[in-house]
Amino acid sequence: MKTIISLLFLLTTITSVNAQDWITDFEKAKSIAGEEGKTIVLVFQGSDWCGPCIKLDKEIWHTDEFKSYAENHFVMLKADFPKRKKNALSEDQQAHNNNLAENYNKNGYFPYVVVLDSEGNILGSTGYKKSTPSAYIKLLESFSK
Repeated sequence: MKTIISLLFLLTTITSVNAQDWITDFEKAKSIAGEEGKTIVLVFQGSDWCGPCIKLDKEIWHTDEFKSYAENHFVMLKADFPKRKKNALSEDQQAHNNNLAENYNKNGYFPYVVVLDSEGNILGSTGYKKSTPSAYIKLLESFSK
């Protein structure tokens, strides 16, 4: 029994260490970006209903290559819009995401990726593209040059 508990703890720790460090608070993202000299990558997604969002998550955001690069170069900000009741956000978080959408995603595209400077100014935007992590990184970086 002790072995099983130890194994579960180890697996949980490994998963936590490898998880993408997503922020859901815009002001916090701007603060970190300013302090660390990073750009903000704001991702509008429908995590439980949008096929291209799920592909982008799997093919880019969750790869070791992207996570490793993003850790030193980007502040990853997520604005999720789930539809299933079991995935519903808190009222405050939903209102926060709605406000982000009003300011940065007026057309309601999903997925929609907006690259911002530390003050929240738009540097560029894109969506899902069948790509490699390195090519997607180059695309995101091209907006801040």
